[in-house]
Amino acid sequence: MAKAFASAGDMAEKKTSFTQVGEGLYAFTAEGDPNTGVIIGDDSVMIVEAQATPRLARKVIEHVREVTDKPISHLVLTHYHAVRVLGASAYGAREIIMSDTARAMVAERGQEDWDSEFDRFPRLFQGHEEIPGLTWPTTTFSDSMTVYLGNRRVDIMHLGRAHTAGDAVIWVPDQEVMFTGDIVEYHSACYCGDGHYGDWEDTLMNIAAYEPKAIAPGRGDALVGEEMVAKAIESTADFVRSTYKPVQKVVGRGGSLKEAWDAVREACDPKFSDYAIYEHCLPFNVGRAYDEARGIDTPRVWTAERDKEMWNALQG
Repeated sequence: MAKAFASAGDMAEKKTSFTQVGEGLYAFTAEGDPNTGVIIGDDSVMIVEAQATPRLARKVIEHVREVTDKPISHLVLTHYHAVRVLGASAYGAREIIMSDTARAMVAERGQEDWDSEFDRFPRLFQGHEEIPGLTWPTTTFSDSMTVYLGNRRVDIMHLGRAHTAGDAVIWVPDQEVMFTGDIVEYHSACYCGDGHYGDWEDTLMNIAAYEPKAIAPGRGDALVGEEMVAKAIESTADFVRSTYKPVQKVVGRGGSLKEAWDAVREACDPKFSDYAIYEHCLPFNVGRAYDEARGIDTPRVWTAERDKEMWNALQG
């Protein structure tokens, strides 16, 4: 029997958690669904990642209101993916921040990504009728920028390509806490379909160089304590490495996409098959790895049509 496409068969509601990762810092998590970060300053609040819809964003806001009544002034989007950005309107933030590259990716492929992810994650897009359109930043940066929430300093940086070309991380120096978006995952598969395998581990090492005391990852539980942080960074690196190296070998001998798929399954299934969205990600991850190993630096645009073609060719 063919498997349900991507996460189309996953319609069970996830339990949400709201974990303190530092003083005035929180991670909203939901059993492998996309996470959101919360940074409380002296006078206002910064949100990191918007969720897929205003409906889901309001779940985040409910938790925020349990700990502060300060207004939400800033929304930082670590990259352009629809499940991260299309809930932005619910927050009413006066500033929406992305990297220059992430904004360019909205312009280049934002609508295609929305259409694609709508089919991949039907549960996350319940209530999609409220989405007013593509999310555009009010402010962009190239390498880094700093926002002051009163006296609280927040550094927003591009530390290298990984999950996408325009990934941002958010560093709160007074607590030594980082919000990494999907560069770091915990017990969740990395989605690499728009990724840069050859750069990802270096970007992880750039994160590790900050020696974070806690990380709010893109998916999975909040990582509190240096031991948990190190474990998650290494497991993410292992996932990326274990996916790409078998494909490089297949491409090096002139092998097919299906041979690359079989090689990745052999390497990754024993270690990662119980990770959240593992089966969902695998065809897209192999497709991108096969392209990158053949010298295609810029990920091809995923469309709803291309999604189904790849899924049927590899997952069935």
